Amino acid sequence: MNDRISPQYAVGIDLGTTNCVVSYVDLTAPEEEQVREVLPLLQLTTPGFAEELAQLPSFLYLPHESELTDEDKQLPWQHDSNRLTGQLARQLGSKTPLRLVASAKSWLCHGGVDPRQPNLPLNSPDEVEKVSPYEATVAYLQHLIDSWRYKHPDQALVGQDVTITVPASFDPAARELTAEAARSLGFQHLTLLEEPQAAVYNWLEYAGDDWREEVSVGDIILVVDIGGGTTDLSLIAVAEEDGNLVLNRIAVGDHILLGGDNMDLALAYVVRNKLAQEGKKLQPWQIQAIVHGCRDAKEQLLIDSDVQAVPIVVPSRGSKLIGGTISTELTRDEVAATLVEGFFPKAGIDQHPQQQARTALTQMGLPYAQDAAVSRHLAAFLCRQSAAANEVLGLEESEFIKPTAVLFNGGVLKAPNLENRVLEIINQWLADAAAEPAKKLAGADLDLAVAKGASYYGFVRQGKGVRIRGGIASAYYVGIESAMPAVPGMEPPLEALCVAPFGMEEGTEADVPSREFGLVVGEPVKFRFYGSTVRREDAAGTHLDYWDEDELEELPEIQVVLPVEDRNPGDVVPVRLAARVTEVGTLCLEAIPRDSSARWQVEFDVRTK
Repeated sequence: MNDRISPQYAVGIDLGTTNCVVSYVDLTAPEEEQVREVLPLLQLTTPGFAEELAQLPSFLYLPHESELTDEDKQLPWQHDSNRLTGQLARQLGSKTPLRLVASAKSWLCHGGVDPRQPNLPLNSPDEVEKVSPYEATVAYLQHLIDSWRYKHPDQALVGQDVTITVPASFDPAARELTAEAARSLGFQHLTLLEEPQAAVYNWLEYAGDDWREEVSVGDIILVVDIGGGTTDLSLIAVAEEDGNLVLNRIAVGDHILLGGDNMDLALAYVVRNKLAQEGKKLQPWQIQAIVHGCRDAKEQLLIDSDVQAVPIVVPSRGSKLIGGTISTELTRDEVAATLVEGFFPKAGIDQHPQQQARTALTQMGLPYAQDAAVSRHLAAFLCRQSAAANEVLGLEESEFIKPTAVLFNGGVLKAPNLENRVLEIINQWLADAAAEPAKKLAGADLDLAVAKGASYYGFVRQGKGVRIRGGIASAYYVGIESAMPAVPGMEPPLEALCVAPFGMEEGTEADVPSREFGLVVGEPVKFRFYGSTVRREDAAGTHLDYWDEDELEELPEIQVVLPVEDRNPGDVVPVRLAARVTEVGTLCLEAIPRDSSARWQVEFDVRTK
């Protein structure tokens, strides 16, 4: 294929925490005949047997050299027989979790680790090969490329118009790493899109021209996306421009590591406690091993009303360990009590996540949400974003922003009783505030909505359909140490300079006016970096000498090394900063020397802490 030929397909890739999905549409077909399809993803489901499934589980398994034969691992392609991805990886990992890489996407944006360093599976023995979150991301994308080639041998995936979705709450470094992983495999026409926006695009296509009958000017759509690993919250405002309805993404939530994985683990502990009452004690590895069975049981019991109980088999490494293989069951009532009341308790709008005192020493791991109540995280989000609709809709600020419609997304919310509980809680808050209840927007398959919406976005980028206006979801700031006399026992106060305002659109640039920094050439210079989802009015160059604790969040450092060129190492070069949002959707900071037209890119540090 000639790489210069215009792409034939608009492809959406949901690079999920627990599952990956690929959707596509043929751009060369007449518009009335264009149908969004889901790519069947060929993968091993049992040793030696491959099937095509709609989803590729985002798991990487590192088998022991004697665990599987070459025939057991055979696919039409084979890049690395010592690394398995997909359904078989998840199944084998449920029995041997110390060889399983999971939640690579969450590790990719973990501020406390270097995502390029091989550190997964965490806490596994030395004989187990380690891979980095970045490598795992590349492995999942490679499997998608191979699956596409298997179905479309004449049209390489890397040459298509590809949109990869990321959480709205991903920081700039995590976005850039995702884009870099794709570019390393040869993707040529690449865009990043926030997952909640993709869900709205899927709803727009699903509703067709009737979407204007479902919402009107002044409406605020709350997108609640609860997947396997994260809870993602966004707000979309419906406004009017030149007599037409337009959609504006006005707010996003924090990166909340709370989702289906937490629920599966909670159910595993329910099983442990049941067995303990029978005098059967489980070891930690067995609890991890039954999480997979609890996940399957959860899906059956929450979705199929005819199923009242599902058996759970506990693996054993030998009869001497726990007296032979044992089994129990999870019931519908146990699942409902654990998940509905544990993760979605009824709470007031003023009840926000509870922070517990942390111990001095903790195991290295993902920064999971301390409070498991999704309802309290949702209340905090709506209160924190109370001013989000002021600029777009001209609404007066109130105690909390009041959504008029709710769009659900994510595999967790396929369960009707969980979806109904969330809507019930939201509408109780609205009723208490004498507001009209929010209505649920009907959508399609929640497992496939993000990928389908991403492929529809490729169609929208050609000037068709309805585009959601968004830009970057945070304002970004560089920390500046104040100039002041030394005071014993006190660090100089830190100030903040806005370098990229909230809502900067792709393909635009913002200069930071009248500010110069002195940077050392030939040596790495680090900046402290901050983001804010609530300070919408700050323009590039806004200087803050004070802010409330919840207004700015410190992000990973950014780092630049200026080339020496005709200077001496250690020289201080006066520079100013400029910010640019690339067409891909990543943020780029540049240092511009006063005495040169050259530009040095300020790289986002990959968290080598």
